[in-house]
Amino acid sequence: MRNFFFVLCVIATSALVSCDDDGSYEDYLVARPILQDAVSFKAEAVAVTEPVPIVTSGKIYAYGDYIFVNDVNQGFHVINNQNPSNPEPIAFIKLEGNNDISIKNDEIYADSYGDLVIFDISDINNITLTSRIVNAIYNNDVWMFNTEFPQADFYEYGDIDYDKDIVVGWEVNTERRPIKEYEARFNCDDCVFADVAENFNNQSPTTGQGGSLARFKIIGNYLYVVDYSDINIFDITDVENVKVLDDVQVAWDIETIYNQGDILFVGGSQGMYIYSIENPEKPEFISEFRHGTACDPVVVDGDYAYVTLKGGNFCGTAESGLYVVDVSNLEYPELKVIYPMVGPNGLGIKGDTLFVCDGTAGLKVYDKSNAPNISLINTFEDIVAYDVIPLSSSLLMIGEGTLYQYEYVNNYIRLLSTLQL
Repeated sequence: MRNFFFVLCVIATSALVSCDDDGSYEDYLVARPILQDAVSFKAEAVAVTEPVPIVTSGKIYAYGDYIFVNDVNQGFHVINNQNPSNPEPIAFIKLEGNNDISIKNDEIYADSYGDLVIFDISDINNITLTSRIVNAIYNNDVWMFNTEFPQADFYEYGDIDYDKDIVVGWEVNTERRPIKEYEARFNCDDCVFADVAENFNNQSPTTGQGGSLARFKIIGNYLYVVDYSDINIFDITDVENVKVLDDVQVAWDIETIYNQGDILFVGGSQGMYIYSIENPEKPEFISEFRHGTACDPVVVDGDYAYVTLKGGNFCGTAESGLYVVDVSNLEYPELKVIYPMVGPNGLGIKGDTLFVCDGTAGLKVYDKSNAPNISLINTFEDIVAYDVIPLSSSLLMIGEGTLYQYEYVNNYIRLLSTLQL
């Protein structure tokens, strides 16, 4: 079990509510984890079933004639896409705590509450579980990765033994607490680095393709997985003997991973981090591009990185927009242009075309042939756009439980099919 680090602010609560306190109190939302026994959980958490309705659509992944759609924290739906005009759901892989997958040589690598789970899909009609590597990605710190992480003013984690318990949800209650205690959360003069493990126990034909929001990335014989702060590295040369290598600490806000050749571009809420994987087992830091706090997927093509920043809610205070960054000199990335956006999510590139999912503003299509100056050429409105995957002749897009497929036609695209999941 590896160690995982996080910033903890040391707050002396008893001092804040002493007799000298000015007596100012407010009602605050306090979240506490709901636990389940790990042994019983893992026995119930994996199954392959007939297709079921989606609960909360997440990320998408394309592999051969199949599309995999994540059902946030539930598993993923398998769709036969041999006929893109009429895609057909064929199975649901129940995998609790799942948000990401990546596929190579008919093996699915997926997360499940910090574990790395591997499935064999060589027979798509008989999907089997190959192995489960416990705590390979992170130490079951579900509270940091669950997209349904509750909005609250305080989070009381308690004394959790992650060897025995798994966080499966949250209970949120209103409690009256000193205003000073709330304000102290943002005063990190006394912040210390603590060992949370002790406190909280260009793709080959055999590799699939994920979207820009992916945390999983297979490059050659290596699987790279980003958690909240680290790049986790796995040697998957032998699927029956996957090697868990030393992870590389990046920052405290990691969200996505993308590569251009042997360069990794890691998106985080504070910036974009650039690493070389010339030695694939030991990513080496090159530089970073810092921006305001926001959710931050990134894609790269040639000399330019395209970064969508989404502000508001849990994403931060930065103004939503599309940032075009010159990365011709990897050591000194330079912001060139910012294009305002409503609520951007994922994005993708196909030749000189840039696709941006702008949330409730729909799917936006840009001509980037004159980058960093780009021009809007089409907008698909009245849909909620979440993430895209540009394929050789079509575009996949997911949004609010619906899978959209578009066909490229003379530098434009047209809707080919929709599938309510």
